[in-house]
Amino acid sequence: MPYDRRRRDRRDSGQVALEYLGFVPILVLVALAGVQLGLIAYTGQQAGTAARAGARAASLQQSAGAGCRAAVSGWLADGTSCPAAFGGEEVTVTATVHIPSVVPGWDFGDARKTATMPLDH
Repeated sequence: MPYDRRRRDRRDSGQVALEYLGFVPILVLVALAGVQLGLIAYTGQQAGTAARAGARAASLQQSAGAGCRAAVSGWLADGTSCPAAFGGEEVTVTATVHIPSVVPGWDFGDARKTATMPLDH
């Protein structure tokens, strides 16, 4: 009898290992989703910073695009654009930053933020 019990326990531990291996892809997917959500939030924050920096630069008659890209993390700067629109006594800059993806093939689009500042005379 003791022999049969040990044999059965060994089989059960193999079953647990297989169940764990089946659950690992779900854990990886949840972890990737968490990282992706963090990237989306970070990119949105960077777009807001870029829009404010670009509007500040444009209000001082400097390049909005250069000010914008200088305010963004280096690895996001290549996917950043900041056109300036002058109207009356103010300038409006809309920063567009491409959201990077953790999983190849998934595209989350762009984060867009706008900032308006008065022109400095």
